[in-house]
Parts: sequence; structure tokens; C-alpha cells
Amino acid sequence: MELEIRKNLYDIQTSINSIEEYLEGKRDFNLYLSNKLLRRGIERELEIIGEAMNRILKIDSGFELVDARKIVNLRNWVIHNYDKIDDVIIWGIISKNIPALKKQIDKLLC
Repeated sequence: MELEIRKNLYDIQTSINSIEEYLEGKRDFNLYLSNKLLRRGIERELEIIGEAMNRILKIDSGFELVDARKIVNLRNWVIHNYDKIDDVIIWGIISKNIPALKKQIDKLLC
């Protein structure tokens, strides 16, 4: 695997781990909603994940990762439509998609 791709995968892994740290093992939507700093921190990590994936796709457009294009699209949505972010959608992503992405990234970096 190309070194630059590996570096970006590591950045994704770091952001996923940060999201998990921010949540402190508590998967509580009401806590998420009530904490603006937590929401903004997680949104920033999603931006980093999307940007790293975008860089990977620029190096290798055929890179095999489930939902790679959706990850980049999420980044664009969070950055450019910051005033229309749907907390329910973001919560669904961090609850369902982030754990699945973590497994894929961990496997690639083994």
C-alpha cells in the first residue's frame, strides 16, 4: 500500500478514535444534543475523515472501501451546509457507520 494512502488511513483511524473518546463510552443522544462543544468536535472529526478519504481517492480512484464516496460527500455537507446539519443524521452516522468504518480501517492498517 502506498505510504500516502497509509498516512490518510491513519488520520481516519485517529479521528474515529477521537470520536469514541469524545463520547466517553456514553452513547446518549440527549447528551450529544445538549453539548454544542461535543457536536462541533465530532463534526470536525467527520470533516477530517472525509478529507482524508478524498485524498485517498485522488491517489487511487478505485480504492476499495465501502461507502468511500459517501464519506467524502458527508464531509462536503458538514462543511458547506453547516447551518443545515441534522443532528439525527449525524448521530446515526456515529452510531452505525463509524463502528463499521473503524473495522474496515483497522483491517487495512494491520
